[in-house]
Amino acid sequence: MLTKVPSGSLYVANHGWLVSRFHFSFAEYYNPDNMNFGSLRVLNDDLVQPATGFGTHPHNNMEIVSYCVSGELTHRDSMGYKETLTRGDVQYMSAGTGLTHSEMNESKGKILRFLQIWILPASSGLKTQYGSKKYKKADRHNKLLHVVTGGDADGVIKIHQDVNIYVSEVDSGKTVDLLIKQGRQAYLVCIEGSLSMGGVELKERDAVKIIGKEELSISTATGAHFLAIELAGD
Repeated sequence: MLTKVPSGSLYVANHGWLVSRFHFSFAEYYNPDNMNFGSLRVLNDDLVQPATGFGTHPHNNMEIVSYCVSGELTHRDSMGYKETLTRGDVQYMSAGTGLTHSEMNESKGKILRFLQIWILPASSGLKTQYGSKKYKKADRHNKLLHVVTGGDADGVIKIHQDVNIYVSEVDSGKTVDLLIKQGRQAYLVCIEGSLSMGGVELKERDAVKIIGKEELSISTATGAHFLAIELAGD
């Protein structure tokens, strides 16, 4: 079953320095009927103005993944890590027993866009961790790139939950296949461009909930950049 989530239905938080679109209940947006999708708790599409960002703030008991779409995302945390991500790079942080971090756009002229993803961990009180991977476009060009797993895939960022995250940039006229097994589900976001799958058309910032066994062929007439979060069914 496929259920479209139009971008126009997302809550938009406009704070001047930040424009964020919430896929699920978050911060000032509270909707008890839209709290999560399985273990996926938060998916925010953030636009951060130059020389601004999220100052140092705390987290605990959450698996946090950031996917940089454009611009530069500079991360600092209380574990001593500092790193700047660019387009296509992925960052992971297990907040576990508690930490603080900041996410800043230190550019003086470029807007930062990134997807902020929070996943409920399999257990609480985990040891805090940080990790990242840097990718080239060729790694995700016209194919699925496996960037996050709760399993044992080699070379993939590992988190403490039964979740897999894939990204792809697909050229016009090309297709990419996505298999969702029985008992699994996925949340797919069209980041840029437009795409078609299973009779559902998605434009930029639209999403789709995929529940149950599906063998989907994702095609695009314009070119598309998307991210899919595959996880255990509810």
